Amino acid sequence: MSYQNETDYTNERVDPKLWKRLYAYAWRTKGTFLSAMACLVFVALVDALYPLLTNYAVDHFIVPGTSQGVWLFLLVYVVLAFTQGTGTLGFITRCGKMEMNISYDIRQDGFWKLQNQSFSFYDKTAVGYLMARMISDVSRLSEMVAWSLVDLLWSSCYTVLCLVFMFMKNWKLALIVIAVIPPLAVAALFLERAILKYQREARKHNSRITGAFNEGIMGAMTTKTLVYEEENAKEFREITQSMRKASIKAALINAIFFPLVISLGAIGTSLALYFGGKAVLAPGKTFIGSLSAGTLVAFVTYAASLFDPIQQIASIFADFQSAQASAERVIGLIDTPIQVQDTPEVIQKYGDLITPKKENWEPIEGHIRFEHVDFAYNAEEPVLTDFNLDIEAGQTIALVGETGAGKSTIVNLVCRFYEPTGGTIYIDGRDYKERSQLWLQSSLGYVLQSPHLFSGTIADNIRYGRPDAPLEDVRRAARLVHAEPFILEQTKGYDTEVGEGGIRLSTGQKQLICFARVILADPRIFVLDEATSSIDTETEQLIQEAITTVLKGRTSLVVAHRLSTIRHADCILVIRGGRIQESGTHEELMALGGYYHDLYEHQFREERLKTAMKDIGIE
Repeated sequence: MSYQNETDYTNERVDPKLWKRLYAYAWRTKGTFLSAMACLVFVALVDALYPLLTNYAVDHFIVPGTSQGVWLFLLVYVVLAFTQGTGTLGFITRCGKMEMNISYDIRQDGFWKLQNQSFSFYDKTAVGYLMARMISDVSRLSEMVAWSLVDLLWSSCYTVLCLVFMFMKNWKLALIVIAVIPPLAVAALFLERAILKYQREARKHNSRITGAFNEGIMGAMTTKTLVYEEENAKEFREITQSMRKASIKAALINAIFFPLVISLGAIGTSLALYFGGKAVLAPGKTFIGSLSAGTLVAFVTYAASLFDPIQQIASIFADFQSAQASAERVIGLIDTPIQVQDTPEVIQKYGDLITPKKENWEPIEGHIRFEHVDFAYNAEEPVLTDFNLDIEAGQTIALVGETGAGKSTIVNLVCRFYEPTGGTIYIDGRDYKERSQLWLQSSLGYVLQSPHLFSGTIADNIRYGRPDAPLEDVRRAARLVHAEPFILEQTKGYDTEVGEGGIRLSTGQKQLICFARVILADPRIFVLDEATSSIDTETEQLIQEAITTVLKGRTSLVVAHRLSTIRHADCILVIRGGRIQESGTHEELMALGGYYHDLYEHQFREERLKTAMKDIGIE
């Protein structure tokens, strides 16, 4: 197995700009966001008031030994408890809603970016890598953005309020209690980079694990037929062990961090008890002055509870370190530049995928011209160099050649899945970059060598390009490619579920449905890329008749391995090394006696041998 490498992220600290981008998603529902924050601030204020109530109770009821006014005190206490519960309910419901909204919005943006990405992006990026980003990473981030903000705001407000009340009561004792905070800050800064490093490493291996699951499931049949289970298990074990090691290292650093916070909190509380206790027992004889018993109780309560929010802030801080990698991956995906996109001027005139301005779309005739076109997937290995080709509207052009000669590249350039690195491609006399991708691709019919169906019914799959097409049009397209007989044999006919990826149908049946889908879309330009290679010879003959009928009057590019299927093409191009080596009709190329002639004769002898073996019962 091979996997797309993760971006080599740096080990810098948490990037505020990155998190600002993520919190912008929370701000999209600002009403929910602001009301949640208001509830949090209110709850923090109520929490900070409880030690003051305890202070009052000790000084006014316990020390004097009286219960006068206790019922009013209890009423105030009950009212605060009720309002605290109401505020807690308010922020929990709002933050839960905010988490779902954030997850929804990020996935919408991510999916839209993936839908708009060019083919080159998918050539370089593994499916498992994308799945990990859009599922586990997004879930993690939406939870972080919603709930960590809650905890951070509550902890910060509560800490500030505690400090304010402590300084109001006795600023000298307050300074003694907070003396332990600087060592905590130093420890946090020291451990931050290590936490971030190992969490990023763990997320990188997690992406590889997702990719391994994807390849293992999709390639299960190949794995079993080649008896490769042991090797796959070994590779998977190595990946999971790497993630386990990185995760354990990150957990160990966190394990050091939190006990440190607890220990420093205990020291702060002890200092409050020691110096505060002296001030209570010997009023006016210590440097902090006199202190009432109630104030000491309040101070001890503040000192003990002060480090709870600080510990929580430390926990949030650690979570931010671990989620930084996920944030980089998700924002990196959303910010990935689209290699093939329309210019602002083209979008203004022709619209985009969301709001196409079809009233400005010129009808496509289908005249295609390559003029001095260069193309390379990478600069070191050019595929096409100074390539020239003129295809008249309505012509059927067949492309023949060795694997890697540039046949599929040519049709992908025509479809604008890629764009030339040099030269120009014209559609109906104009540079096709001057018109929108949607304008061109809405008039394209592309049938691939490997058929792909979507989950749903057979009718749904045929309608994929025209979801509003009536059933009669669907059936007409199916009949044209001789697909209706096998469809009607299914239990529910056109309403039969095909399963994920069309798993309930044979490869040939899936390809026939793909043909019907393209025919129903009624494109001006057809592209058949090894489209009949997965169909048996008998079915191929039937569909070849349909193709001959359908392609009349339409511009067609046919990439073919079986040369017998392109004998009637208007022109056959032999592509070798990114250039046209031979061109002409079947008869002209056979008379030429060159590469095409030799290739055709070789295939013809092979087919005759297969037929003879079949006739005598040898498959």
